[in-house]
Amino acid sequence: MSIVVFDPDSTEDVDFKDRMRHPAAADPAGGMWLSDTEPSFIDADALRKGRLDKLRGWMREAGYGGVVLFDPYNQRYATGSRNMFGYFLRNSTRYFFIPADGPIVLFEYPQSYHVSMVLDTIEEARPSKLVWSSVSGRDDETAGPFADEIAELLRKHGGGSMKLGLDRCSHLQALALEKRGCEVRDCQGEILAVRAVKTPEEVKCLQVSMAGAEAAVYAVREAIKPGVSENDLFAIMYGEVIRQGGEFIETRLLTSGQRTNPWFNEASGRKIRPGELLALDTDTIGCYGYYSDFSRTFRCGPGRPTPYQKSLYRMAHDQVQHNISIVKPGMAFREIAEKAWKIPDRFVDQRYTSVMHGVGMHGETPFIAHAMDYETYGRDGHIVPGMVVSVESYIGEKGGREGVKLEDEILITETGTELLSRFPYEDEFLEKEI
Repeated sequence: MSIVVFDPDSTEDVDFKDRMRHPAAADPAGGMWLSDTEPSFIDADALRKGRLDKLRGWMREAGYGGVVLFDPYNQRYATGSRNMFGYFLRNSTRYFFIPADGPIVLFEYPQSYHVSMVLDTIEEARPSKLVWSSVSGRDDETAGPFADEIAELLRKHGGGSMKLGLDRCSHLQALALEKRGCEVRDCQGEILAVRAVKTPEEVKCLQVSMAGAEAAVYAVREAIKPGVSENDLFAIMYGEVIRQGGEFIETRLLTSGQRTNPWFNEASGRKIRPGELLALDTDTIGCYGYYSDFSRTFRCGPGRPTPYQKSLYRMAHDQVQHNISIVKPGMAFREIAEKAWKIPDRFVDQRYTSVMHGVGMHGETPFIAHAMDYETYGRDGHIVPGMVVSVESYIGEKGGREGVKLEDEILITETGTELLSRFPYEDEFLEKEI
């Protein structure tokens, strides 16, 4: 296969006749032009088409004429587009209009239209009506023009339906849309339900993302020694995530010694001492924006783990393995909660917040609460093939010196489960006493 070499400063490499689209995007391996995080063995066209078809199938079934997506994760799911991701996580000023049938319109940050117009999912790019309006104190002025444009698109392409889904926006924008005849609905939960079951290409992305996260955790494991700081190790993990084609880490959950108990402390400048535990959670946005979520606990040498450290680790290991073993396709969420590993009383207060949770482009649906928490956090539903979940454990007693965090990621198949996270457990904690 010949490789197309292009000059980014030359207009001859870009076709402006209909819309801005790089000619390499039509190449079967054109995904490599979009980002170096996108390996060629993943069919990027099939990935985007499969997700968009699922989204539009739900829209038609639910009677939506269109949706407006502000959430960068939903935008990427629907179109494959990513632009200044972190910025737009906190600034809801870039948005997409997606009709149940018809052209997808991107309302983009000025001068950055070219970033996404290589994608065949996007028909048109227009300037966002909301850029800088919040920081300039002009939300009340921009809500009207924003709503005028969206309502016009909905009338034209909504197939007669004025039902409009919004995944997030300000109340000013929602009220302005309603004044223009739109039937506004919060659709974030519905979209997450659509995203819960993965396409085959999404599963490939999750596998590649996991391989990168495993490499990052290995680099951390190899760097653990007395005197190294939590921040040193977190920097190693983050650097390897980027080197492996990942994008960012959502949390800073890497702690040592007494900072492992309770869980959810964040990486600090604390120096690690011999014999202490080091626990981490990957929470990594990797290949194509797909999440890798597993946890491991290590020990800083020299020497051997104490009996107490071993007991904590073995309980956490037992919890993860038991809860993986009970999962079957078609099983009710509540049944999983009821059959989950029974946490010993002295560890209940500091239990992890869920038995397991969904994984996709981030931590997603479903969230399966512990039986004792089910009425507060649980919901009804069933595990089905194509879902991916992370199975959680944290074992640390209140007032204890240390705690152990373990977690594995699994795919629900037609016949059972498949382990996606393959990083080994620590033999020194699991070996039998002589």
